[in-house]
Amino acid sequence: MSIDVELQQAAVRYKNKQKVKDRFISALIGIFAIVWIFPIAWTIWTSLRPYKDVRANGVFSMPKTLNLDNYAQAVSRMELPLYFWNTAAITIPAVFLTLFFGSLIAFVVSRYSFKWNVSLLLLFTAGNLLPAQLVFIPVFKMYITLGKAVGIPRILYDSHWGVVLIHVAFQMGFATFVLSSYMKTVPKEISESAMVDGASVFVHYSKVMLPLLRPALASLGVLMTTWIYNDFFWALVLMSTDSKRPITSALGRLQGEFVTDYNLLAAGATIAALPTLIVFFVLRKQFVSGLTLGSTKG
Repeated sequence: MSIDVELQQAAVRYKNKQKVKDRFISALIGIFAIVWIFPIAWTIWTSLRPYKDVRANGVFSMPKTLNLDNYAQAVSRMELPLYFWNTAAITIPAVFLTLFFGSLIAFVVSRYSFKWNVSLLLLFTAGNLLPAQLVFIPVFKMYITLGKAVGIPRILYDSHWGVVLIHVAFQMGFATFVLSSYMKTVPKEISESAMVDGASVFVHYSKVMLPLLRPALASLGVLMTTWIYNDFFWALVLMSTDSKRPITSALGRLQGEFVTDYNLLAAGATIAALPTLIVFFVLRKQFVSGLTLGSTKG
C-alpha cells in the first residue's frame, strides 16, 4: 500500500511541475505575442488619428476623434492603381519563376544521383546567403553593361524584368533547399514505378512529383510573395523612374518636405500591407499544412 501511495504522490508532484512549466511557457508565448502585435496595433491606431490632434495633445494622449481621413488622403496621394500594378508585375513573375526553377533543380538533385549532386545544391543555397548590399554594385554594372552590349540601355536597368531576375536569383537557393528536402521524403518507389512505366523525365516531374509538392509550393509561395512584395532595396537601386517602382516606394510620396505626417504614413503602410495579408488568409490552410509536413511519421 505504501508503494502505491508513493507512486500517487510522485505522479501528483510531476503533474504540478508540468503545470508550472506550462504556465511559464504560456506566459512567455503571451509576452512574445504582445510584443509582436503591439507595433501593428499601434500603426493602425495611429493611422486613425488626425495629425492635428497628435500635434496638439501628444502621441500618447487619448484622441478626440477617430476617422478614415488619413486613408482617403493616402489613397489619393499614393496613386495606388499604378504602384499596385508595378508591384504585381514584379512579384507574380518572380514568385512563379522562383518556384518553377527551384522545383526543377530540387527534382534533379533529389531524384537523380550524379557526381556534382550535393555541390550543386550547396552552390544554390550559398548564393542565398549573400547580403544584397554586398553585390548590388556588380549587379548594377552588369545590367548597364548588358544594356549597352545589346543596344537597349534599359533592357534590365530601370526595368521590371531586371528586378524580377535579381529576386529569382536570390530566392531560388532557399526554394531549392526546401523543395529538395521535401522531395527526399517522398518514397523512391514512386519514382521507380514511374520509370518502369516508361515515363520521361518531364512526365516524371510534371505528372508524378509536382502534384505531391502542392503543400510545399503553397507555403513557399506565401513566404516568397511576402519577401518580394515587401522589398524596397532592389527596386530603389535598380530603378531610376519613380513611376515604375513598387508600392513600397510609393510611401515616399507621403513624406512632407519639412514635416512628415506619421499618421498619414501609418495609413499608407497599412494599405500597402493588405495584399500580403489577403494572400496569407487565402492560402493559410496550405501554408500550415506545408509547415507541418514531416513532423509526423506514417
